[in-house]
Amino acid sequence: SDEPAPVGNYDQKKQEENNLLDKLIHQLQELAVSISRENTTEVGVLTKREEDDSADEEDEEEVEEEEEVEEEEEVEEEEEVEEGGGGGDDDDDEDEEESEESGGEEEETEEEKEQENESQQQAASKEYTTVGDFTAQQVGDLSFKKGERLYIVEKKPDGWWIAENAQGDKGLVPRTYLEPFVKDGQESSEEGSEEDREIGDETAEGAEEVKQRTDSHWSAVRKAISEINTIDVLTAMGAIPTGFRPSTLFQLLEEGNQFRASYFVQPELTPSQLAFRDLMWDANTGTIKSRPSRVSLILTLWSCKMIPFPGMSLQVLSRHVRLCLFDGNKPLPALFHSVDIADSLGCGIGDGPEFSTTHIQMGKISFQVLSNIHTVRATWQPKKPKTWTFSPQVTGILPCLLDGDCFVRSNSSSPDLGILFELGISYIRNSTGERGELSCGWVFLKLFDDSGIPIPAKTYELFLNGGTPYEKGVEVDPSISRRAQGSIFHQMMTMRRQPQLLVKLRSLNRRSRNLLSLLPETLIGNMCSVHLLIFYRQILGDVLLKDRLSMQSTDLISNPVLATFPKLLEQPDVMDALRSSWAEKESTLKRSEKRDREYLKTVFLLVYHDCVLPLLHSTFLPPFRWAEEETEAARWKVIADFLKQNQENEGALQALLSPDGVHEPFDISEQTYDFLGEIRKNAA
Repeated sequence: SDEPAPVGNYDQKKQEENNLLDKLIHQLQELAVSISRENTTEVGVLTKREEDDSADEEDEEEVEEEEEVEEEEEVEEEEEVEEGGGGGDDDDDEDEEESEESGGEEEETEEEKEQENESQQQAASKEYTTVGDFTAQQVGDLSFKKGERLYIVEKKPDGWWIAENAQGDKGLVPRTYLEPFVKDGQESSEEGSEEDREIGDETAEGAEEVKQRTDSHWSAVRKAISEINTIDVLTAMGAIPTGFRPSTLFQLLEEGNQFRASYFVQPELTPSQLAFRDLMWDANTGTIKSRPSRVSLILTLWSCKMIPFPGMSLQVLSRHVRLCLFDGNKPLPALFHSVDIADSLGCGIGDGPEFSTTHIQMGKISFQVLSNIHTVRATWQPKKPKTWTFSPQVTGILPCLLDGDCFVRSNSSSPDLGILFELGISYIRNSTGERGELSCGWVFLKLFDDSGIPIPAKTYELFLNGGTPYEKGVEVDPSISRRAQGSIFHQMMTMRRQPQLLVKLRSLNRRSRNLLSLLPETLIGNMCSVHLLIFYRQILGDVLLKDRLSMQSTDLISNPVLATFPKLLEQPDVMDALRSSWAEKESTLKRSEKRDREYLKTVFLLVYHDCVLPLLHSTFLPPFRWAEEETEAARWKVIADFLKQNQENEGALQALLSPDGVHEPFDISEQTYDFLGEIRKNAA
């Protein structure tokens, strides 16, 4: 059941949060309206000028025609007077004066009526009647019932107009649900605007089809609103501390593959596009060249302490740390539209930022992610829910998802280069079943001092910041600081209660340095899978540099290892299956065989074909889903059964030929490696 944690002054805090929400929503709506106005200002000004010019010309033509008609009537009246007798001159003069006075009065009354009709038409052009019921799809929409009268405040080109109802509520409404308002006994004017005719046509086609918003700015506003609403609701319930935010790095991972390891293991071309930048052949050794990098180190995640525990209304599915290389001196990618909107509204993200659709500007500070985003899952004990640990003791091999030993490589020349750590949880709300990712705090470890010297290899106790990496001065749990008043000893004890991350940087020995130099220049990963990545890189060098008939050839290459190995980096359980199978096979090799590099690659290819390829294309293996316990358990069972069967039958051939095995239909992409389609874009 959904039982929120007890909170003091709940009603008062809830009212304050509701007021804050209303204020933010109002600011977001005003921002969306101002952006749409800026986009249409120039077109609107030109159109208005053209309409004014045409209206002036029509008015001048009408005045000239009226003057000509009046002159003709006066000439006719004079001729009639001259033809009449002289005895009736006085009477005729009086009649003419009366007729002129009455005619003038009639003209004045007609002009007044025309002005009234024009004002009524202008007012009526902004009044519309709804032709169906509409329920607000998101914050900022205006709900209404069929037959309700709405006053249009602004007509937007994307089909979503700003309207006001009789109660004074304003919001966005779809124009396909509207038709011009016509009073009783009043016929609709045939001179209606083209816009109204279009509305009528769209209404006749069916009001159920609401035109989707095409404004990219509004989509960013909508995303920001949804995130703010979710966090504010959970904060008001007391389920999470005020320093928790939606996970920034998780949002990046969801946007595409440009921040995944499968992207960074692909070869990169030089700016000339004629050679590989990070993959070269060494003719002396008969393998790929080792490439040193500016940053090449090993770090160990020790533990996380005093991490706030969410309330009972949230079920935590995973606790983890995401880390990546971070630069504090370059613009942010265009993925952070939602953060741009929140930042531009002054929602606690920096001081005086300027709105941008491509990056955030906080004074002079902006950021860029320079590597893949690596995830390490943490474990915890029910007796100590605020302490996270890594690399637990397990039977068999340690799953790479739990391995806290990570390698970091980068060749960036930025003086502000460092590692960003973001602690996060995957959760599900008990009341609604909604899933999400929360950031429990973050910290940035700069790898070089002001003089450009690398920081020493030692254990670092890093205190976490609240909010997102683009906010300043936000605490994970402000209630801890509020309790810090008192003596110095009391303040020191309070500091020990602050959330913190323990990380150890390790210096490399010669063997580790030689191994890491065979990897791509920029990559973060687990130390337990380094030897498998090296096999992949060596096979990549053989195929692209040694065995290719011509260096100008761009034909598709038949190689299932190159075509499928990057997928293993996004499916850690299949990678663990390969590690287990290779460790078992390697234990049976002789010392002389282990020293033969070509023989090892041949054996590795056999193990890969027996283990990985059948699993990747088996219908029994459910698709990989992050932090779904049932799916992960089902995948582990399928993988364990398959490995056991391979061990008993000394290979996967019997399992592949078995009538009980069901596999996906064959696709040429399983065997085809298109290196031009897979290469990384040059950073320049």
